[in-house]
Amino acid sequence: MRVALIGYGVGGAVFHAPLVSATPGLDLAAVVTRDPGRREEVRARYPDCRVVDDAERLWQGTEPFDVVVVATPNDAHVPLALAAIRAGLPVVVDKPLAVTPADGERLVAAAREAGVPLTVFHNRRFDGDLLTIQRLLAAGTLGRVHRFESRFERWRPEPRPGAWRETEPATSGGGLLLDLGSHLVDQAMLLFGRPHRVYAEVDVRREGVRGDDDVFVALEHSDGVRSHLWASAVAAQLGPRFRVLGSRAAYVKHGLDGQEAALRDGALPDDPGFGTEPPESTGHLHGDDGETPAVPTERGDYRRFYVLLEAALRGAGPVPVDASDAVDVLRVLEAAAASAASGEVVTLDGTAGVVRPAAGRRRPPPSRAG
Repeated sequence: MRVALIGYGVGGAVFHAPLVSATPGLDLAAVVTRDPGRREEVRARYPDCRVVDDAERLWQGTEPFDVVVVATPNDAHVPLALAAIRAGLPVVVDKPLAVTPADGERLVAAAREAGVPLTVFHNRRFDGDLLTIQRLLAAGTLGRVHRFESRFERWRPEPRPGAWRETEPATSGGGLLLDLGSHLVDQAMLLFGRPHRVYAEVDVRREGVRGDDDVFVALEHSDGVRSHLWASAVAAQLGPRFRVLGSRAAYVKHGLDGQEAALRDGALPDDPGFGTEPPESTGHLHGDDGETPAVPTERGDYRRFYVLLEAALRGAGPVPVDASDAVDVLRVLEAAAASAASGEVVTLDGTAGVVRPAAGRRRPPPSRAG
């Protein structure tokens, strides 16, 4: 199946192009980028791939494509995905699906009406450590979970020149809440379902930055689990990637899943051992006996997203991520922004997705030491 990739920044070059190229049944047939340096990079790395400078040529040309991947800055996701849907082409949209839930709903409705598959690249559903937590939950190892802590923290005291996520405000798709917050919320909802209360702190800490760079989000799920989620570019001391507290034991894991770093270093998704974590990076269980046994980390597999997509396009299963799930993530992020602006806990209406302040609930800021 012929894949057209729109955008060759970090998302396109590091993730989508190598993952598509390594997936049996998919062919990276075209890349859309105007940047001369990136155009040359595509030609050098994927010599059989067509390089074009305008997405309009995908819809107007005579060359057929089977699926379009949108990996552009966030504010371009909706218009480009709509154009692909109008052309009758299945679409993968990098996360977040849109900047607002309303735009996300518009995309889902357009795809449904056109009968076109639409999915969202929530690749961190295939992180090895998240898969490990799912394994522990299924086995009942932790007992009844009451708190889930998850962090994407970095130490970048100086803004990166030209990084649009830092220079653009949230209204244009910039900031960590929409970026890493999308992963954090999606993972929490995948494990524990849709939250019904949201509290957040969203700040801009560094000079010269317009997008939020220090974020805390607290979710209260319907079964009583509370998720505490952090995303920060100003964390000089990194907390654990995951800390899951249950009635029988706790699981604590430090360090990020290594797939992104490996892809940035030029590793290929079909290399032997890709996605496998070294033993010294494994998480540990903690319980009453004082022992802290190591927990082998499941093998991470971002390529699994495209394996599932290829099967779905052949009619052999559902798309890897339901786009409606991505809209739910946007609703939670919208509630988080509203909470940060008001200082109040926000209640989510699970039926209509409407957000409103929780009556009589004003929560003091929780400890960031978490």
